[in-house]
Amino acid sequence: MKAAIFYGPHELKLEEVKRPEIDKQEILVKIKASAVCGTDVRIFEGKKTKGVRTPSIIGHELVGTIAEVGAEVQGFFVGERVGVMPVIPCGKCYYCLNGRENVCANRTAIGYEYDGGFAEYVRIPRTALASGNLVKIPDHVSFEQAVVTEPLACCLNGQRKANVKMGDVVVVIGGGPIGLMHVQLAKIAGARSVILSEPIDHRREKGLMAGADFVVNPVEESLEDLVLSLTDGLGADIVIMAIGVPGLVNSSANLLKKGGTLNLFAGFTKGDMSEIDPNLIHYNEITINGTSALTRADYHKSLSLIASGQINTEIITTKGYGLDDIQQAILDVKNGSSMKTVISQ
Repeated sequence: MKAAIFYGPHELKLEEVKRPEIDKQEILVKIKASAVCGTDVRIFEGKKTKGVRTPSIIGHELVGTIAEVGAEVQGFFVGERVGVMPVIPCGKCYYCLNGRENVCANRTAIGYEYDGGFAEYVRIPRTALASGNLVKIPDHVSFEQAVVTEPLACCLNGQRKANVKMGDVVVVIGGGPIGLMHVQLAKIAGARSVILSEPIDHRREKGLMAGADFVVNPVEESLEDLVLSLTDGLGADIVIMAIGVPGLVNSSANLLKKGGTLNLFAGFTKGDMSEIDPNLIHYNEITINGTSALTRADYHKSLSLIASGQINTEIITTKGYGLDDIQQAILDVKNGSSMKTVISQ
């Protein structure tokens, strides 16, 4: 089969490799669509290394059809359309037992410890099947729609951490695919106003299509002035950072009203540090928290939102890529010329 093999920073080569073999408790999936995540970009650049093997097949956003079923596997059949939850919790550690399986101390993941989605086939290990990480996709949902289920599920986790409520004023920093998912989810949650900050023109246009009430080019306009004018000088209830830029943490916190919440949703490069005025936290009683990955419940909710037509997947994806274009698909996400690039097979 064809697979994009990651050898290290900026080394990703499309090669012919042996198709994975499965045992009696595993499943082989023929990949129909995979998508490039910002994390894949950071892996490609060498900025994220935890859990990443070399050489290996990366890519953790993937959907497809079942090609082979192990003799002892029940409930799945060849030809069924499935989505894959990449993060496999152990189910036994402190975090799994206390409602935080997304940060499982012993978690493994497809696209990291196990070979991932930038290939023609992927092996679903027995641990993933036992944990319920293979999910059937409704027939009316296309593979190009279903492939964003995993990142949307991560955003659902982020919305929960940020505690977006009906009537809130929400600011989203960054209008990439993740930012536009947060815009849509905030509107579904009942936010009164959603403000998107994004310097790239086409992303601001898509932000309006996603439901943002206001879009701001932070290079040319004052985001703080807009937030204060819309909130009678109070500030936003929620700010979600959908880009991992350390220098924006303090200015994002400064947009909040007293008692507001800043969610650091995007990942940051290891070693990066942010300066923040502690008085913003102390005197304004703001909350700063983060988001990591997703739970299995988030994945199912995410798929139901897509299946019911409540999420516009068209504006958060850029199609037309094949496995031969994998490196370009990663670069197009990196430079912002495309949204979430989808590799179809």
